Amino acid sequence: MNAFFLEVDHHQICKHGYYSCGDSFYSIKTENGIICVLADGLGSGIKASVLSTLTTTMAAEFMMSNIDIKRAAEIILETLPVCSYRQIGYSTFTIIEARYDGHIRVIEHDNPPFALLRDGKCISVEKQEIPIKTFRKSHLYYSELDLQPGDRVVYYSDGVTQSGMGLPHLPLGWLERGVESYLEKLLGENPAISATEISRRVANKAREYDGNKAADDISCAALYLRNPRRTLLVTGPPYKKEHDSTLAEIVNTFPGRKIVCGGTTAAILSRELMRPIKVNLKEINSTSEIPPTAQMEGFDLVCEGTITLSRCLRALQEGDNPEQMPDNAVKRLMTILQDSDIIECVVGTKINDAHQDPALPKDLEIRRNLMRQFCKVLEKRYMKSTKIAYI
Repeated sequence: MNAFFLEVDHHQICKHGYYSCGDSFYSIKTENGIICVLADGLGSGIKASVLSTLTTTMAAEFMMSNIDIKRAAEIILETLPVCSYRQIGYSTFTIIEARYDGHIRVIEHDNPPFALLRDGKCISVEKQEIPIKTFRKSHLYYSELDLQPGDRVVYYSDGVTQSGMGLPHLPLGWLERGVESYLEKLLGENPAISATEISRRVANKAREYDGNKAADDISCAALYLRNPRRTLLVTGPPYKKEHDSTLAEIVNTFPGRKIVCGGTTAAILSRELMRPIKVNLKEINSTSEIPPTAQMEGFDLVCEGTITLSRCLRALQEGDNPEQMPDNAVKRLMTILQDSDIIECVVGTKINDAHQDPALPKDLEIRRNLMRQFCKVLEKRYMKSTKIAYI
């Protein structure tokens, strides 16, 4: 596992009256870090969405093929069509190549300049202008720097900086300096604010300046380098009873948040660690499909196994918002996982005969396959680092 974690997230709001966002965001993990691309297609709606999506996927593929970031940007500019009337490209973009050691490289093409926040303040970044060998009116800027733990890089489309244009106190819009002042305010209020919350707050503030009806597509993304938040998820009893003490030792020495999924597993840990379990009887509801949670000292969540995990996996795959979910074990599990960076799963391999009963719900899967799917969606969709150990 890496010493530092790169938290990446974004938030988008479609232009009022449109159902397709003309901006696109794409991120993908590499062996050494993460590649992020934010593109803004010319205009709005489907046409802009297609052009921006083409830009993000092209950029990501080039970077994954180890093409130099400068050359990748040049190829994109040579490939994308140009507006015959205004002589400008059909998509602007920001490409970030970030490594887990904090070293990042950034290419910007006609998007608002990114903001680097360190110790709660925006600091200036030296940038190199790259000459473009085309007739289009555009600029390409390159920057390379080393982030320190706690630094944030925030980048956004012009729907953010141009929001509120025409208001008495914002005649030219929010502008970069207005956005940077707001970012400093956010970090002053909450120095540990996440990349998710930063991007959401900035995008929503821009829409607020537009009278809660976005005048353009609004996108904001954030990159946050910090010490990782670790979570241990234990599910299933060990294959052999003599390994119960080993499982208890793993749990007892883990430095982070701890989750137990499964009644039998919780009972084993309760016995080995000599800690009583108390079921939350108030959560028992005849209309709820989700079994109640329990409490045990030293654990952030104790819940039923396969049903809860299956429902949580489905919610993760569909991108459900935990804030809009009923307060039950699935919501709490999903909230902890999304708030974690490194998730280590210890999976017991003893077969539970009940899970082979065809009368049970179809989404009850064999435990090991279920956890593989869990880790896959957490890594691909939520940019988490995961690890599975079987016992």
